[in-house]
Amino acid sequence: YLMHWPVTEKRQDSWRAMTEIYRSGRAKAVGVSNFLVRHLEELSQTSDLVPAVNQVEFHPFLYDELIGLLDYCKQKGIVFEAYSPLAHGKVTDTKVLPVIAKNHDKSTAQVILRWCLQHGTVPLPKSTDPEHIRQNLEIFDFGLTAAEMEQINDLSNGTRTAWNPENLP
Repeated sequence: YLMHWPVTEKRQDSWRAMTEIYRSGRAKAVGVSNFLVRHLEELSQTSDLVPAVNQVEFHPFLYDELIGLLDYCKQKGIVFEAYSPLAHGKVTDTKVLPVIAKNHDKSTAQVILRWCLQHGTVPLPKSTDPEHIRQNLEIFDFGLTAAEMEQINDLSNGTRTAWNPENLP
C-alpha cells in the first residue's frame, strides 16, 4: 500500500493505519509518495515502521532540490522511486542530453533513466508506446561517466511537473 500524499491533518493517523495493515500481514510492504524529510521524520515519531518506498517526482530539473531527500532515504533504507523521470518530456529538450545520448548510441530518455539508476533511484517512466517501453528497458548496457552525471545534475533549475509537497506543513 502507498500513502499517496502527505496531507497535514491525516498524515499521522494514516501512517498508524498503514502500520497496522502491514503488521497484520494484509500488506507485504507499505510506503509513501511525495514525502519530504520532515514528513518522514514525523512518521518516525508515529511508528517505528520505516516506509519501504518513497515515490517522488525526480528528474534532472529537481536534482539540487531533492538530493537531501535522496540521501535521507538511502540512509534509512527507503527505496526512492522516481516518478516523472523525463519531466513529461521536457527534460529531453536540453542541449547537453542529445550530445551525451549520441556518445552512448542511446536516446535522451535512456540517458535520463540511466542517470536515475546511477543516483540509486528506481525510475518509473510512463509510456503506452511499445517501442518506448522496450527502449526504457535497454539502460543496463552502458554507464554514464562522472563528468556526464555532473553535466546532467547541472540541469537542475527547480522545474516541477506535479504539485510541490514543500507547500504542505
